[in-house]
Amino acid sequence: MKTIPTLVAFAVMSSSSVSAKLASSAGLSGEISLSAGYISSTSSFNTDTDARISDNTQKGASDSKVLALPLGKLAFTFGRQLDKQIYLGTSREDIAIGTLALEVGYKQQLANGTVIDASLLPTIMSGETWADPFQEDTARSVTNEKGNAYRLKFSNIANSGLSLDTAYAVKDIENEQSGGYNANINNDLLKRDANSLYVKGSFRFPLNRRTFLVPSLIYINTDADGEANSLTSWGSELSLFTAIERHQLALTAGYSGQSYDASHPVYNQTREDEQWKLFAAYEFNQLMGWQNLSLISFAGYGQTDSNIDFYYQQQLILSAGINYKF
Repeated sequence: MKTIPTLVAFAVMSSSSVSAKLASSAGLSGEISLSAGYISSTSSFNTDTDARISDNTQKGASDSKVLALPLGKLAFTFGRQLDKQIYLGTSREDIAIGTLALEVGYKQQLANGTVIDASLLPTIMSGETWADPFQEDTARSVTNEKGNAYRLKFSNIANSGLSLDTAYAVKDIENEQSGGYNANINNDLLKRDANSLYVKGSFRFPLNRRTFLVPSLIYINTDADGEANSLTSWGSELSLFTAIERHQLALTAGYSGQSYDASHPVYNQTREDEQWKLFAAYEFNQLMGWQNLSLISFAGYGQTDSNIDFYYQQQLILSAGINYKF
């Protein structure tokens, strides 16, 4: 999965019992939301900024915009115990902590309470990037970043509150030219095509019937074609979920550190990164007396500090909108 945190969400996770059925009734269900959001980002890899840079030892340019954020999910639940479900969309468990991931998947709830969830994430590795991010004094060209992620998740294992989230992701840079501007460096070390393994273990710790904490440990290993982009990452998150009458709130703080395998040929040092994330999501149910309509809002901040200034990143997002369940 992407190691850069994606701070996009539209609602907080339901605080219902972890042993609840996959849905309240058989058949089709879902939700759709529409929000207006403000996003500000600083990154050397943002293709919405100036294609020309004069110094690749500096932090990247900043960019901001206002945009619409339509999101949602469709699910079809079946089985005598309502223990089977196929779905398409974004998971509330993910978006509550500030991660947007479009999924196509299948869930099966076992008799002991464990929910097994297998899914494909067809867009999480996709986007645009610079073919040669380090090129100076001439306009850099844009190329596509493509790939898929395959996810297997075990939630509330044996009704213990323990969950294990795993994924395997493949990333491909369509026109890789990193470091090609300089014939004196070994640009093979900078190739970004990669396979990544993601493992996250978490435990749901109830404080009372409507409030609980979820601490998590996260491990990521990325094996890139270029050793300077291969990494090992360890991180942690702490989330608080609470519901008070018609109000629901989710707060998450996260930290991770990344160690890279080889010296970066452009900067002659091995890259070391630290990532920070803060996220808050709020939902007010039964908006204007409508049972299935809610007000949603969120705010998120993420930052990557690196010993190489070129890799510094910062992102801020604010949003508000409405959500309809059916």
